Amino acid sequence: MKTAPLSLHIPEPKTRPGDLVDFSDIQIPAAGIVARPASDIDAAAMRDYAYALIRVLDDKGQAVGEWNPKLSADTLRLGLRHMVLTREFDERMMKLQRQGKTSFYIKCTGEEAIGVAQAMALDDKDMLFPSYRQQGLLVARGCPLVRLMNQIFSNTQDNLKGRQLPIMYSEPDYGFFSISGNLGTQYPQAVGWAMASAYSGDTRIAAGWVGDGSTAEGDFHYALTFASVYRAPVVLNVVNNQWAISTFQGMAGGEQATFAARAVGYGLPALRVDGNDFLAVYAATEWAAERARNNHGATLIELYTYRAAPHSSSDDPAAYRPAEEAKNWPLGEPIERLKKHLIAIGEWSEERHAALVTEMTERVMEQLKEASSHGTLGNPPPNDPGSMFEDVLKEVPGRLLIQREEMLALRAAAAQEGV
Repeated sequence: MKTAPLSLHIPEPKTRPGDLVDFSDIQIPAAGIVARPASDIDAAAMRDYAYALIRVLDDKGQAVGEWNPKLSADTLRLGLRHMVLTREFDERMMKLQRQGKTSFYIKCTGEEAIGVAQAMALDDKDMLFPSYRQQGLLVARGCPLVRLMNQIFSNTQDNLKGRQLPIMYSEPDYGFFSISGNLGTQYPQAVGWAMASAYSGDTRIAAGWVGDGSTAEGDFHYALTFASVYRAPVVLNVVNNQWAISTFQGMAGGEQATFAARAVGYGLPALRVDGNDFLAVYAATEWAAERARNNHGATLIELYTYRAAPHSSSDDPAAYRPAEEAKNWPLGEPIERLKKHLIAIGEWSEERHAALVTEMTERVMEQLKEASSHGTLGNPPPNDPGSMFEDVLKEVPGRLLIQREEMLALRAAAAQEGV
């Protein structure tokens, strides 16, 4: 029997640089049409939620539907404040990277609602296992920006002593687990921490984040297996911002099904959420946290958004996507949408928003002045080789003590000779 030659399907984005932006294949349902089930619903009854899209804010800026968390105006303004501060911080840090004051930076432009809304929906004592685009988590939890700047500059006040990539923060005082460059590792760590919390009879839950690309890693699937089998009290978030480093989400399987749908095969409930809708993100996270706290197990949330900025300061998205694509993303951008909602309900104005941006810019500059006084990449602090022996082993072995003494003796001798 004669058959045609076999062929492989190689996923390819719909448009490339120079093409017209085309999002016609993206189906955006109306806000408010997705029902909100009880948080103890059986996962098998939630299959359709993995393919829906939870939205609260409509085109007029009104909050509609059962998922509306009905937050107070003060809470909404606080969320807006955190998002604006996150964006102003990002903008300033990227400029400083271009000026040579740090080696590397990653912005979360267009994704601010994810980190901020989720931090506000979770309890401050819950443990966070973030990816590298969730700086909004720390902003919303009140971590001083100067602490983050010190890590970015790797200066004398860097609590990691320059041993991490600049934006891979570690803030245990704020329940923020160290960011790992191998992003998939955050998922099994989050699940393991949540299992330990439950095993010890604690009340804290965990939350973890990965991007769409990391869902193709084994760690993602190992974590979902353990989360399902042991009903771990954890919220597992997939930030589908359409692009990995320079690879579109189809390479991780996004053409075949939603990323939320991967939970179905593990017997886990899944929610697919408009990631640029502050209220929808808050409501979905609140629902998943309630489910976890009441011992009904884990939830997978796909946050459908768009990476408006380059992947990092080392990336040029103009090489792989149309220049106007970010501006034409059909779900808009989170700060503008929350601002529009507050104006629509009579709790905000363009004048107040302009004043907020100015205030947050000044706040960033005040923190920057302090951080810069401790050194930057362009103005590095005095080198202390002795620190290489610190914070590595709980008890320093004799051989390392000898090496340290030898190094100190050599430094002293060199100082006497004026070297």
